[in-house]
Amino acid sequence: MTLVRSIAAFLGAAVFEIGGAWLVWQGVREHRGWPWVVAGVAGLGVYGFFATLQPAGSFGRILAAYGGVFVAGSLAWAMVADGYRPDRWDVVGVLVCLAGVGVIMYAPRSGQ
Repeated sequence: MTLVRSIAAFLGAAVFEIGGAWLVWQGVREHRGWPWVVAGVAGLGVYGFFATLQPAGSFGRILAAYGGVFVAGSLAWAMVADGYRPDRWDVVGVLVCLAGVGVIMYAPRSGQ
C-alpha cells in the first residue's frame, strides 16, 4: 500500500506542477489573461505540498525522483493538451527517467 500511496503522490504532484505551469503559459504566452495565470500559480502552490505526502524518504531523494516523473508527465501532458506526438527517443528517454525514479525511490537500502 505504501508503494501505491507514493505513486499517487507523484502523479498528483505532476498534475498540479505541470498543469499550473501550463496555465501560466496559456495566460502569458497565449494571451488568455490573468485569471489563467492566477489559476496556474495556485496549482503550483498546491504542487508544493505533494512532496510531504510521500510516505518515506528525504526531501532531496523525493525531489530527485520526482524529476523523472516530471519528464514523463510533461510529455503525457503535451500529448493530451497540445497534440504533441513523441518520437521513439522521447519514449526511450521517459523510460530511462522512470527507471531512475524506481531506483532512487524504491531500491532496497540497508539501514533505512
